[in-house]
Amino acid sequence: MARSRDLERVGVSRTQVQRLRARGLIERVGRGLYRLSSAPLSEQLHLAQAARCVPTGVVCLLSALRFHGLTTQNPFEVWMAIDRKAWRPRIDHPPLRLLYLSGVSLQEGVEAHEVDGVTVRVFSAAKTVADCFKFRNKIGTDVAVEALRDFRRRHPKHLDALWRFAEVDRVTRVIRPYLEAVG
Repeated sequence: MARSRDLERVGVSRTQVQRLRARGLIERVGRGLYRLSSAPLSEQLHLAQAARCVPTGVVCLLSALRFHGLTTQNPFEVWMAIDRKAWRPRIDHPPLRLLYLSGVSLQEGVEAHEVDGVTVRVFSAAKTVADCFKFRNKIGTDVAVEALRDFRRRHPKHLDALWRFAEVDRVTRVIRPYLEAVG
């Protein structure tokens, strides 16, 4: 998967891109975004597309929960966190839901994963659960509690990381009673 400007940097002109599309070798995935037609489709293709369109963004909340297998939710939008002062991307596909973070909240807990040949930045599972409690009014408390239960079941020895990210997000008072109830 590549953006048209990336193709131009390596010497592929716009005319050549159109010819490759006409021959069926590449297909247009979104505005200025192309992929090989022969490349296999994956479940997480939309994350790769979003990462290509918003290279400074970090996959968060419902999309990150889905990526880590911590929820039954299947979001139709890609949830991404970007810097408060960053430019707002204008893309039509995949649909994005943007959160504006800054400082430590945006930089801590970021992992890089390879999805369809694209490096996708995703918040870690512990950071994602802490973020769910921080943004519980946007996604719902039931989703946050479900994520906490699944995280506790899958990663019982990583509760200290969850607590550290709860301190980063300043939600320790909020998450403490749920941890005690689930515990």
